[in-house]
Amino acid sequence: MKPELMTGNRAAASAARLARVDYVPAYPITPQTEIIETIAYWVREGTMDSKFVQLESEHSMMTAAGAASLAGARVFTATSSQGLLYAMEMLYNVSGWRAPMVLANVSRALAAPIVLEPDHNDVLAARDSGFLQFHSETCQEVADLVLLAYRVAEDRRVMLPAIVNLDGFYLSFTREKVVLPEQAEVDVFLPPYDPPHPIRATSPVAKGSAVMEGHLYSYFRYNMHAAALRAKEVFNEAARDYQGHFGRAYGPVDGYRLEDADYVLTMSNSFTTLGRQAVNRMREQGVKAGLLKLRMVRPFPSEEVAALLRGRKAAAVFDQNLSPGMGGVFYPEVAASLYHLKDRPETLLPVVGGLGGKQLTADEMCKVFETMRAVGKGAAKPDPMFLMRADELARAKKALATAGVQG
Repeated sequence: MKPELMTGNRAAASAARLARVDYVPAYPITPQTEIIETIAYWVREGTMDSKFVQLESEHSMMTAAGAASLAGARVFTATSSQGLLYAMEMLYNVSGWRAPMVLANVSRALAAPIVLEPDHNDVLAARDSGFLQFHSETCQEVADLVLLAYRVAEDRRVMLPAIVNLDGFYLSFTREKVVLPEQAEVDVFLPPYDPPHPIRATSPVAKGSAVMEGHLYSYFRYNMHAAALRAKEVFNEAARDYQGHFGRAYGPVDGYRLEDADYVLTMSNSFTTLGRQAVNRMREQGVKAGLLKLRMVRPFPSEEVAALLRGRKAAAVFDQNLSPGMGGVFYPEVAASLYHLKDRPETLLPVVGGLGGKQLTADEMCKVFETMRAVGKGAAKPDPMFLMRADELARAKKALATAGVQG
């Protein structure tokens, strides 16, 4: 098909329609609302054959989603920020039920204070819930990853729900060229959901237990862990099939100009585009720079990260999130992936930036490469390096002082 301009929200909704989802329980929240409005419109006009229901909260939404998946429906829903936190109790239940639905999370920073633009503390708060996680850089990836997420989640070797993450505003309301596949091709790639032991009135089946003994619980949780690890192999299989059908290749990670790179920036989501610009600028200055993009976050692609970062002079991990008192979430996960390597980078630089959707520039990303080189020559290592321009810092300090807060 010819490319068309569409927002990331519409790309997510379009992929759900192409997946022929049966049921969409929903509750609106900025900046996710366009996804739900679009699907509601299609259902009303009859161009999407699904049951759409608006619930009274995100908690109810996730409860309905998980129950419908257990009954044999292909389920899609979407949320953001505080909505994901409100649903958090049910995320653990839905994954424990082994209900393979897909949830689009449109990242938005968490309160307080309140802001509408993105960072990734919302989606990364769910990293231990049992949901698989796939993170998008572009609107095209949003559409493709929703389809891939269904293929992986519903595989009998996995049977776990999945989150597809897209950045609020930077992708949700940004129009980019997106090529949507033909429905007939999607039907071949993604056949109808065939659940094991679906709930039927004519043949009752138990899907959970109110109380389990510790050894049973432990074994059950281990099986969830093993299924999540298998999801990487299943994703790779599905991605090869997807490339064969639609011509677009995806892996758990992506590399950019890594062939001879000495200095590598690791990051994810929409700001990766700025990282690529910084790599190009540093290359023009004669610095062998490269970029590693995380597309799969759960399961974490440790082997792929280690293979692409080993032997480098230095690497930096950019976190658009902050765990207060610790630092970025991705940094220790990348560090753990490299720990066993004798030829791991001598410098691993933690970087935090873009919180609350703070706009970054290619100059700031270039500063990360310059800092990696400086630390390699003996300069003190920031812990973490916090990206903020001098004019922004001055305005922030003035605002804090006006509020009577020490900063």
